Amino acid sequence: MTGSADSPGTLVLAGTPIGDVADAPPRLAAELESADVVAAEDTRRLRRLTQALGVQVGGRVVSYFEGNETARTPELVEALVGGARVLLVTDAGMPSVSDPGYRLVAAAVERDIKVTAVPGPSAVLTALALSGLPVDRFCFEGFLPRKAGERLSRLKEVAEDRRTLVYFEAPHRIDDTLAAMAEAFGDERRAAVCRELTKTYEEVKRGSLAELAAWAADGVRGEITVVVEGAPEKSAAELGPGELVRRVLVREEAGERRKEAIAAVAAEAGLPKREVFDAVVAAKNAARSGPSEGKGLS
Repeated sequence: MTGSADSPGTLVLAGTPIGDVADAPPRLAAELESADVVAAEDTRRLRRLTQALGVQVGGRVVSYFEGNETARTPELVEALVGGARVLLVTDAGMPSVSDPGYRLVAAAVERDIKVTAVPGPSAVLTALALSGLPVDRFCFEGFLPRKAGERLSRLKEVAEDRRTLVYFEAPHRIDDTLAAMAEAFGDERRAAVCRELTKTYEEVKRGSLAELAAWAADGVRGEITVVVEGAPEKSAAELGPGELVRRVLVREEAGERRKEAIAAVAAEAGLPKREVFDAVVAAKNAARSGPSEGKGLS
């Protein structure tokens, strides 16, 4: 081991190629050769990766996947406490991003063990860059629930989010997912379906959600990342008193004084400050007369 009980080891999260093995970060080979323990989501895929890179794993190889993540984490933490350098790799992309890793990172941090990373390919960032949609603000939503009702409910939760949304999806569910997105977000919301990124048959299909749902109805293959445009900004005419009050409350909860929050919301909406102020006063009065209205105002 590279350390001792008096000198805890290091947990290294290493990004792996999402398709083209040539995208492997240069440091990955060195870490594979020098790590005391390599925890891999799939040891067979790890073997194929090392063969492609022309390297040999220098330490012990253990499996670390969704099914054994909870049970194996304490074992890896003990190795780290004992001074080991533990390298965590998943099948593709960065560990802990919709892949095993979060539990191990949290446990290592709790024990004051150093955690570092070998940055590598990311399907999330690659799809965002290729989508042609705004990328200044985005939210990664991972995989949606498999059940139709739960999936639609989750989508409706973010229907008004103005950030660009990124999802992973399985090919056999992509048609249903795009149809649900069209229902929750509207047929005309723009999106991009990115499949087989960095691979031979890479494809980025762009269009409205209605167009993409119709396209996917015939079947889509490969690993898929979906990027969806955020909700459009509402016009001043569409912002009712309730929404104005909600925006003021959000700013107040973030630490702004009410006067400042009212001014900021008015500027965002292109409305006179008096109009926002009146909405806040009305909500405050309603809160006094009934427990369910104007919640949060005092």
